Amino acid sequence: MRSACASRDLVSRRILEPSGDADGVTAANATTNNRTDMMVYPDPQWTCSATAPMLQLYEDVSYRVNVVEALQEFWQMKQARGADLRNGALVIYESVPSNAQPYVCYVTLPGGSCFGSFQNCPTKAEARRSAAKIALMNSVFNEHPSRRISDDFIEKAVAEARSSFKGESEEADNPNTGIGAFRFMLESNKGRTMLEFQELMTVFQLLHWNGSLKAMRERQCSRQEVVAHYSNRALDDDMRSQMALDWIAREQECSGSLRKELNQAERELESARLASRELRFPKEKKDILILAHSQL
Repeated sequence: MRSACASRDLVSRRILEPSGDADGVTAANATTNNRTDMMVYPDPQWTCSATAPMLQLYEDVSYRVNVVEALQEFWQMKQARGADLRNGALVIYESVPSNAQPYVCYVTLPGGSCFGSFQNCPTKAEARRSAAKIALMNSVFNEHPSRRISDDFIEKAVAEARSSFKGESEEADNPNTGIGAFRFMLESNKGRTMLEFQELMTVFQLLHWNGSLKAMRERQCSRQEVVAHYSNRALDDDMRSQMALDWIAREQECSGSLRKELNQAERELESARLASRELRFPKEKKDILILAHSQL
């Protein structure tokens, strides 16, 4: 039996020296089919199917790896090697309150990506390990060069976005178009990985979902102005509280709208969790709506 230290060293080497080919990132899908929206978003579903083979990392070894420790050490190593982690390297776990199994746990990574336990977990500890496992697999896969925002990545992503939305080639260089704003966001985050880029994308997804982008467009705010402002804005309690107030106002205008939206958000989150997908956007939606409901 090898020591725990030796097992972590082996995992570290595999993490920091990824090998093999990786599927490309689809970065063209938007959260809506309306091409007049302020933004074009990358596809949030790139994480699941491509990372499932990484589970073999644990099946191939004859000893158990503490995935919770390995996940934390992974991000600490990234920070020590110079990664730009604006909020530090801390990995945050959140257990869903429950008195009976199956238990559910979420883990939020530095950079904002969120994953959840995807297995039927009989204990809270097992739910924590399940969430850490899928998060570690995605963290490992995220080290592949194809997941880093580079000039080549930007050109491919913008071309795919333009093709999907049948945009003209000039739109990519015009910051007042959705595709141009998408390029601006990517170029502003050059050198970062897709997981490290996640929180910024979640901010704009929430702004779109909440109706804030539409309101800004009606006030004649340009896409570039909006992107420049929110690119430096963290997703914090103040932003969540403001969005909750917006949903309280909607509920007061149309009784039942809040409960309907909350039920839909809960279904989306549960479906994404069981499919091992990235969860930050649906989870934030649910949290904001629960906050609004509690204030009512």
